[in-house]
Amino acid sequence: MQINKKSKIFLAGHKGMVGSAIHSYLKSKAFENIISIDKKKLNLLNQNQTKKFINKIKPDCVIIAAARVGGIMANKQYKANFIYENLMIQTNLIQSSYLAGVKKLIFLGSSCIYPKFARQPIDENQLLNGKLEETNDAYAIAKIAGVKMCEAYNKQYKLDYLCLMPTNLFGPNDNYDLKTSHFFPALLRKIYNAKKKGKRKLIIWGNGKSKRELMFVDDLARACEFFLRKKTKHSLINIGSGIEKNIEEYAKFIMKKLEVNLQIKYDTSKPNGTPRKKINCELAKSYGWRPKTDLSSGFDLTYKSFLKKN
Repeated sequence: MQINKKSKIFLAGHKGMVGSAIHSYLKSKAFENIISIDKKKLNLLNQNQTKKFINKIKPDCVIIAAARVGGIMANKQYKANFIYENLMIQTNLIQSSYLAGVKKLIFLGSSCIYPKFARQPIDENQLLNGKLEETNDAYAIAKIAGVKMCEAYNKQYKLDYLCLMPTNLFGPNDNYDLKTSHFFPALLRKIYNAKKKGKRKLIIWGNGKSKRELMFVDDLARACEFFLRKKTKHSLINIGSGIEKNIEEYAKFIMKKLEVNLQIKYDTSKPNGTPRKKINCELAKSYGWRPKTDLSSGFDLTYKSFLKKN
């Protein structure tokens, strides 16, 4: 089916950082029929509720931005929650979409689906070619299952279900809880708090040498809108920025932005995570998609949003 601005689009997970960015972007592009629902009214862990809802609204397209997500500590401590909740949410939505006759679906994952020591930059063919990072393997396995489910449904039922795998994301409406957040919002929170309280030290988990590619969330939102309109031959496509620094460099970047100079201390009792995970986006580029937002301007928008809530 050809998606246009009048198409009925169900966006699952519209209140999170990713979902809210997608919702705002689709609105800015004059999409007229975006459906969302509060999780208090629809429990996506419940198969019957999900099936009835999707069948009732009969969307032309479904975007799965709903997921349980978190940083390295949350992934390590709550493996059971991460694998169960993500498997249930995506399985219920994909199966319900198929049963309701939905031909177009976008499933969002993460670059953590790739092996811990994958060849860099990581292309889509490296999926399942090696051992996963231990701290987030439960989350990664759930997302891999989603990729394989979409692939299988496409093959058996002749559907157009696409899996977009973004690199690390940041942006407005992020999670800044130090117990559950990802590395970049955690650094911003720590540096902001240190400046506010007049502290002189910044404690970074691990040795600060792990490298991360980072992308502004609006670029993923643009990718969703772009690929909604595309018929692809591939069911898995990487979405990245090409912006890569190590954790220490990101900390220094934020300190410079906030005009504060802190002494960095490393807590090597904490995990480093995957040494590096820069993704290859040549496939996305071959379809005509490219990132647009540089780190500095993306950060300015993020920090402006952060200050409104702090």
